[in-house]
Amino acid sequence: MPVMTSGAATDKTMLDRYMSLPIPEGKCQVTYCWIDGTGEMLRSKSRTLDFIPNNPSELPIWNYDGSSTGQAEGSNSDVYLYPIRMYRDPFRLGNNKIVLCETYKHNKKPTTSNKRVTCLEVMNKAADQHPWFGMEQEYTLLDVDEHPFGWPKNGYPGPQGRYHCAVGADKVFGRDIVEAHYRVCLYSGINIAGTNAETMPAQWEYQIGPCEGIDMGDDLWMARYFLERVSEDFNVVVTLDPKPIRSGNWNGAGLHANFSTEGMRNPGGLALIEEAIERLSKNHLAHIRAYDPNEGKDNERRLIGSHETSSYHDFSSGIANRGASVRIPRTCADEGKGYLEDRRPSSNADPYMVTEIMVRTMCL
Repeated sequence: MPVMTSGAATDKTMLDRYMSLPIPEGKCQVTYCWIDGTGEMLRSKSRTLDFIPNNPSELPIWNYDGSSTGQAEGSNSDVYLYPIRMYRDPFRLGNNKIVLCETYKHNKKPTTSNKRVTCLEVMNKAADQHPWFGMEQEYTLLDVDEHPFGWPKNGYPGPQGRYHCAVGADKVFGRDIVEAHYRVCLYSGINIAGTNAETMPAQWEYQIGPCEGIDMGDDLWMARYFLERVSEDFNVVVTLDPKPIRSGNWNGAGLHANFSTEGMRNPGGLALIEEAIERLSKNHLAHIRAYDPNEGKDNERRLIGSHETSSYHDFSSGIANRGASVRIPRTCADEGKGYLEDRRPSSNADPYMVTEIMVRTMCL
């Protein structure tokens, strides 16, 4: 990992000296996190509490200046933060917490970027089917000048083919960040399943799940926050752009969504999986619009029918076919039960929107 040279860099050794100072007994620091008006970025701020919370319902409702986050007008700028999911703080340690919040306008109605409300309603309706998700979050690391991390400054690295799940300093860039993020997620309580280097150099993936219902969106959003926060310490930038390198033979980035119901996971479940895929095929355009925050425009750059993607315009499915819209893993076809993988969601998709429409189409 390179030595930090940015003017904004700080001395982490000196910081550790202050962070080791004890907090007065009975107090803790709580960081409130929320999705801003873009529907892609997270914001956060912290406060001191005079007690140690055990549940997000114990935390006070807070507010912030929504005019600075694209969620309110300056003349009526207060937006409310409702704590809904609490995690252990992997940066401050101790009794400190990080909490994911929903955002509400002055009239107590959800902000436009608060997609969790309707997602939760749908998950509650389908609770008896026990919908499970596993999401594969691909992302790309950049230098602070927004050049791909580890790439030659005046050219390109060698062609794709030797970077996927690779090892070696000439093939892998940014493993320190990946390992730190992995451990941070485990410590905090996020259900992270694994990680691997991806096909394009400086591109990585982590997997969250299996999670049931609304927990999928909660854990994935917080994992994104932790990735940004860890990368900040390494002075490296994270991008969820679904096609960060737009020219040349380079893969894009997705948020592949694995899905099953209890029936699909039981013997004979393959028939239910096939029925679900049939429903997906009839709602292709609606899913495309829900699968990135810009109603399909970002995904149009990625889903070109090559580089392990399907066509943006046409629905397809198949067994073990990574070029299909929806894939049935080979093991599931052999066992006659399991799950399906929707490969269409873009890397910057809102997991609440993705999981909501998947349940609406396949379960309700």
